[in-house]
Amino acid sequence: MAEEKKRTRRANGESAIYLGKDERWHARVPMGYKDDGTPYRRHLTRPTRKELVDEVRRLEKQRDEGSARQPGKPWTVAKWLEHWVENIAKPVVSENTYAGYEVAVRVHLVPGIGRHRIDRLEPEHLESLYRRMQSAGSKAGTAHQAHRTARTALGEAVRRGHAAKNAAALAKPPRMEEDENEVEPYSVDEVQSLLLEVNKRRNSARWMLALALGLRQGETLGLRWSDVDLDNEYLKLRRNRLRPKYEHGCGEAAPCGRKAGYCPTRVQVRRETKNTKSRAGRRAVPLPGPLVVMIRSHREAQARERAVAANLWTESEYVFTKPLGGPLSPNTDYHDWKRLLEDAGVRDGRLHDARHTAGTVLMLLGVPDRVIDQIMGWEPGGAARMRARYLHVTDPMLKEAARKIERAIWGAPENLAVDKDQDNEA
Repeated sequence: MAEEKKRTRRANGESAIYLGKDERWHARVPMGYKDDGTPYRRHLTRPTRKELVDEVRRLEKQRDEGSARQPGKPWTVAKWLEHWVENIAKPVVSENTYAGYEVAVRVHLVPGIGRHRIDRLEPEHLESLYRRMQSAGSKAGTAHQAHRTARTALGEAVRRGHAAKNAAALAKPPRMEEDENEVEPYSVDEVQSLLLEVNKRRNSARWMLALALGLRQGETLGLRWSDVDLDNEYLKLRRNRLRPKYEHGCGEAAPCGRKAGYCPTRVQVRRETKNTKSRAGRRAVPLPGPLVVMIRSHREAQARERAVAANLWTESEYVFTKPLGGPLSPNTDYHDWKRLLEDAGVRDGRLHDARHTAGTVLMLLGVPDRVIDQIMGWEPGGAARMRARYLHVTDPMLKEAARKIERAIWGAPENLAVDKDQDNEA
C-alpha cells in the first residue's frame, strides 16, 4: 500500500505528520511552551514515514517523561555549571558546601569539560578529566569532589530538561585508596598524655570537648555562654562557626598586592556562624564532672582576661575566644591542635581524629547506640552508617572478645586449671 501523502487534521496536542514538497516526510511535535507562553514544536524530517514515526514516538516519550531538551540554544557545560553554582546551588546550600562546589567548577570542571554541549556530554569525557587531573598531581579525593559536584549539577540539568541523561551518574570516579587515609583513634593512654598537656594551655576545655565528647570544630568554636548550663551539667549545640572569607578593601586604585585574607583593609564577606541545619545536629550534650570543672575554670580565666584587656576586649559572648576577645579562627585553632600533639609527644593526626576517638571511647564504655548517636549528632536514618565509619574496633575490644570466646568454649580459667591438674595426676 502506498504511503499516505495527504496531511490530516489532528486534535490539539497531537503530532502532525505529512509529506512535503521535497518528497521527504515531516513532523511537527508539540513539546510544551516557551518562556513567553507561546507553543513550542519540534520539526523532524526523515526520508520515509516509518523512520519518521519511530522518531516521533521516541521524542514524544522523552517529552512525556520530562527528559526532552527544552527550546532555546543548547547549554554548554561551562555555561550551565556557572549558572547552577551561582543561581541554583548558592542560595540553598551552606557557605562551606558552596565554596567546595565553586572551586570544583572553576578550577576543574569548566577548564576540563566546559566546551561540550550539555546534551552531548558523555561519561567518557568525565573519566578522561579525572585521569588528567590525577596525572597533573591532583589526589583521588579532589577528583571525587569534582565528580560529586558534576553529578549534582548535571542531575539538576536533567530534571529541568536541558539534558536527557546525567553523564556524571554514569561515569566511574577514580578509586579511593582507603588505607592511605585510614583513621586510627587515639588510645586512652594518648588521650591522658594530651590531657596533661591540655591543662597547661589556654582554652584547655576546648580540646577536652573534642576528645571526650567528639564535638566538631565548628560546633565547639560556635559555642556561646548562653548554650552552656553548668548547674545542670549540659550544653546545647545550635550553631557552627564558619571559616572566614575576605575580600580586598584596598580598592583597584591602590592594590595591596597581597591575597585578600592578608589585605590590611580586608573585609569579611561571610557570616561568623550558621544555625545547625539538621535536627540531630541541634542537640543537648551531657558534661562529665571534670569537664564542668574545666569550663568553670575557663570562664573565670576569661573574666580575668577581659578585665586586663579593658577597652581592648572585643565582646562576643563566645565560650572560646582570642586573647583579646572575639571568636577564634578555625585556622588558628587547627594550628593550635598540631602544636598540642607535638608538645604532648603524641603522634600527628587530624583534628577530626579526636571525634573518631570520642566515639570509640563511648563504644568501649558500653554506652548504648542511641545515646552515642545523640552525643555525636547523627541522624537516625544514617546513624548505623556513621557508627561503622567512626567507631573503631581497638585492641582492648579484640582482647575482650577473645576472653569471652575462651569462657564460652573452654570454660572459666579456673576450670581450665582444674582440668590441667587432673591430667597431671592421671
